[in-house]
Amino acid sequence: MIIYWCLFFLTILKAVLFSTGGFGPLPSLHADFLANGWATEQQFAEAIAIGQIAPGPNGLWVVSLANLAGGMTGAVLGAIALILPPFFILLVRKFYARIRFYPSTQGILDGMVLVVSTFSIVVLATIYFNSSPDIILLFITAASAFLAYTKRISVNLILIISAAAGALFFH
Repeated sequence: MIIYWCLFFLTILKAVLFSTGGFGPLPSLHADFLANGWATEQQFAEAIAIGQIAPGPNGLWVVSLANLAGGMTGAVLGAIALILPPFFILLVRKFYARIRFYPSTQGILDGMVLVVSTFSIVVLATIYFNSSPDIILLFITAASAFLAYTKRISVNLILIISAAAGALFFH
């Protein structure tokens, strides 16, 4: 099997960029690696197991998967793809202090919030309507969205309260 390394790297980078860390890249990598024939179900299981028992952040399973799929070259490309997004955030943070008061900066951020919010609503609506709809779940969702919109409570606190409410009502 021939691996096109640029495509391999960009596939991992895409999965890492559009996820929230940990096992966030799993669905995207699973679909792409299997479709390209780069990895098997067994290799995914092994990579996740290695990631669980290895010290450090649990997102490092991606490097194990890249190693199992592409050897040392795959591991190096996987590691680079895994660490690029945090470095990008640091770079953005450094320059944001200089441009934060420009109206266009606020417009870009407002647009990003709109895109992320819309994406979240679509995903949540899909999950909600594909499950058995429940009025309590709808209330938790609406209350969480309202609290996030008002920006009076930390999003992390909203997530914790929502998770606790869901566990309480749907145990």
